[in-house]
Amino acid sequence: MNYAQNILGTIGHTPLVKINKITEGIPALILAKVETFNPGNSIKDRMALKMVEDAEKKGLLKPGYTIIEGTSGNTGMGLAIAASIKGYKCVFTTTDKQSKEKFDALRAFGAEVIVCPTNVEPEDPRSYYSVSSRLEKEIPHSWKANQYDNLSNSAAHYEQTGPEIWEQTEGKITHFICGVGTGGTICGVGKFLKEKNPAIQIIGIDTYGSVFKKYKETGIFDKDEIYPYITEGIGEDFLPENVDFSVIDHFEKVTDKDAAIMTRRITREEAIFAGNSSGAVMAGVLQMKDRFKKNDVVIVLFHDHGSRYLAKMFNDEWMSDRGFLQESEITAIQLIERHKHQRLVTVKDSDTIHDVVLLMKKYHISQVPVTNANNTITGSLNDTEVFIKLIDNPNLGTGKVSEIIQPPFPFVAPNASITEVSRLITSDNRAVLVKDVLGEPHIITRQDIIEAFC
Repeated sequence: MNYAQNILGTIGHTPLVKINKITEGIPALILAKVETFNPGNSIKDRMALKMVEDAEKKGLLKPGYTIIEGTSGNTGMGLAIAASIKGYKCVFTTTDKQSKEKFDALRAFGAEVIVCPTNVEPEDPRSYYSVSSRLEKEIPHSWKANQYDNLSNSAAHYEQTGPEIWEQTEGKITHFICGVGTGGTICGVGKFLKEKNPAIQIIGIDTYGSVFKKYKETGIFDKDEIYPYITEGIGEDFLPENVDFSVIDHFEKVTDKDAAIMTRRITREEAIFAGNSSGAVMAGVLQMKDRFKKNDVVIVLFHDHGSRYLAKMFNDEWMSDRGFLQESEITAIQLIERHKHQRLVTVKDSDTIHDVVLLMKKYHISQVPVTNANNTITGSLNDTEVFIKLIDNPNLGTGKVSEIIQPPFPFVAPNASITEVSRLITSDNRAVLVKDVLGEPHIITRQDIIEAFC
């Protein structure tokens, strides 16, 4: 029988999945290392277990001890899973910018979660770094994992994640792209891959408000670069020991908006329910598309699961409040929503003009399609044209519609944008037609467009 002794045995060996739609036009093969398949739904399970096991070997963590850590959520989840199996208590500090789902998930494993302000210096006693350090001193028999400076973090990826990627790509990998927070993943994986092939490019995704990119390029730690940002899991306002800048070839900064929008695109276009940092990585890939050639094999890391961002990046109201929601244009089929249940009013080309005037008055309409004996739309009439003709010839009322018929209104596709529809409605052409899913025609007039904008 093939089974794991406990849930810790399922960590790692996550799949590579080809990215198709989002990367159309990029000649390289783009593969995502989908870390949501770990039991805690993130890559942090790997390093969390490694840190715990190394601490046990060193005698720093013993039965009955409490694990303490400052975490954005995912490392806490990995530590909580390990603690549940091994019998430790957990106390985690985190920031108020993290999603509520992350807090709830940690508490589900029995962890105590202390929420601290985001917009403070790391040295500030209120920061989640400082609070976790204070708790380690105050709580007897406790151990702080310290993922930022604990080199077991990068060792986990040097020993596990890097070899997995090398084996899965049969050594053909040319680029590894990863969000940089603690630096453990990119530097552990990068060190292993560069030992195998120094030509492999290791690219870190940074965010605006973080110090990494400028420090890599200039060697200057610029505090003016630091300001609050929304993107979760990447970027820092200090330099963790796990970040080995000599391993990273390039940093690419991605805006909060681009990361958030791409987070949603990954789910909708690739059917992979990945989190915010994965969105930042894919947005970075598109920004750097000119770097990738035909025979390149580009591995991008999808760090965690989208379920942790349901109240944020996957919430329309949250996205809209921050100006992140891309409003799609109203379509032709949406313009008929108000009257889609009503059948299209038409007249026959054999009807009298007098009858048409009465019909338009009855239905309060100013234009109408004209059909022939076979019920095919062959023309149109509008009240302005009828008015002009009647002024010229008051006796025309008894004449036939066919005597004054105008060209038919054009049909538009159901998904035609409101902009396209608006361009077609002119002084010479008063309306357009669109068919619904049942093939029934409906009319779109200036009034429909005015109401859509108002």
